[in-house]
Amino acid sequence: MSTKPIFVVTHPRACSTAFERVFMTCRDTLKCIHEPFGDAFYYGPERLSSRFEEDEKARLTTGFSESTYKTIIDRFEKEGGEGKRLLIKDMAYYLTPPDGAPPSIAPSLNRKERGVGTVAKPHPNHVLHSIPNGVTDGVREAPYPYATEPEPGNPTIVPTDILEKFHFTFLIRHPRSSIPSYYRCTVPPLDKMTGFYDFMPNEAGYQELRRLFDYLRSVGLVGPGIASRIPAANGHATTNGSAMTNGHSAKVDICVVDADDLLDNPNGVIEAFCKSVGIEYSDRMLNWESEEDQQYARKAFEKWTGFHEDALNSRDLKPRTHKKRAKTREEEDNEWREKFGEKGAKVIRETVDANVEDYEYLKQFALKV
Repeated sequence: MSTKPIFVVTHPRACSTAFERVFMTCRDTLKCIHEPFGDAFYYGPERLSSRFEEDEKARLTTGFSESTYKTIIDRFEKEGGEGKRLLIKDMAYYLTPPDGAPPSIAPSLNRKERGVGTVAKPHPNHVLHSIPNGVTDGVREAPYPYATEPEPGNPTIVPTDILEKFHFTFLIRHPRSSIPSYYRCTVPPLDKMTGFYDFMPNEAGYQELRRLFDYLRSVGLVGPGIASRIPAANGHATTNGSAMTNGHSAKVDICVVDADDLLDNPNGVIEAFCKSVGIEYSDRMLNWESEEDQQYARKAFEKWTGFHEDALNSRDLKPRTHKKRAKTREEEDNEWREKFGEKGAKVIRETVDANVEDYEYLKQFALKV
C-alpha cells in the first residue's frame, strides 16, 4: 500500500472542501494542505493565469507574489518530514497552461536548458502576460510561455519524476452543479469576498483534469485497477481496493470520487476511499463539531475567502435525505436565468455543455460502493 502524499486532484466546486474537512479531523496522522498551487498559478512569477495580470496590487497583497512551483513542492518535502502523511487537495488546471496551450516545465523545476537558438512558441489563443522578472531589450518578459522544454506527453508544467512522488486520486462533480456554483462566486455579492470579478470559462477545470488523469494512467502512476468495495466482476481477487489484472496488482488503483455519490453515501464513499489510499477509517471522521476543528479549518481556508463558507459553517457530513432529482435542460436554464440573468444563464449553459463529455469520461472510472 502506498504511503506517498495523497494528492486529491479536482476542479472548482466539486464539494472538495467538504471532502477535505473529513480528513482534517485526522490531525494526529495526516497533514492537509489546501490548494497550494493557486499561489503560483495566479500570483507568482511563473503564473499561468491572466486573472490578476493587470492588478499587481492584488498579487502583492496576497503575499504570494514570489511563490513558484518549486517553493510549493519544497513545502511538501518540509511538511512531509514532520512524521505525518500529507493530503493535498488542489485543482488540475493549476498545473496546466490555460486554453489547451502546449505545456513546458516550470522554470523553477526545470533541470535542462533549451538548445541554443530555440524559443518557446506561444499558443495562438494564449494571451501573453507581463511580469516583474525584468526587461530584455526594452520588452517585459512574459511568465508564459516558458523558455523551457516540455516533457513528451506530459500535459503539466511539473516534471514526471515529481509527479511520481504522489498518490493521485480524483474528485469530480457534474458541471450542471459545479459551473453555476463557480459562476456565483464571480458575481455580486460574493465577488467582493472572493476577489474574482469575472467568470472565466477556462477555469472550469474538466479538460485539464481529464488530460492529467489520462497521462497518469499512460505512465502507470494510477491503474489499471479501479477502486471498489465490490468484488471484481471477473472473479479475480482484490488487493487494497485494486483489482487484479492479468495477475498483476496496480500500485495505486484508480480512485475517482463523484460528489453526488459522496453526498448520497458519505460513510460508504469515505470508507472505500480510505481503503484505496491506506488510511484507517472511522465514522468519527465525518464529524467536526469541536471549536478546535473549526479554528483549524478557518486558518486553512482563509486565503480563499468566499469560496468555502458553506464548508466552514458545516459541522459534519451526513447523507442527503433525498437523492438529487435530475432536472430537464429547460428547468436548468430557467433556474440559471432567474438567478443570474439572461447573459449569465447563456455563459453557464455554454460552459456546462463544453465540459459534460470530459465529466462523463471520468465518471466511468468512479469508485464503486
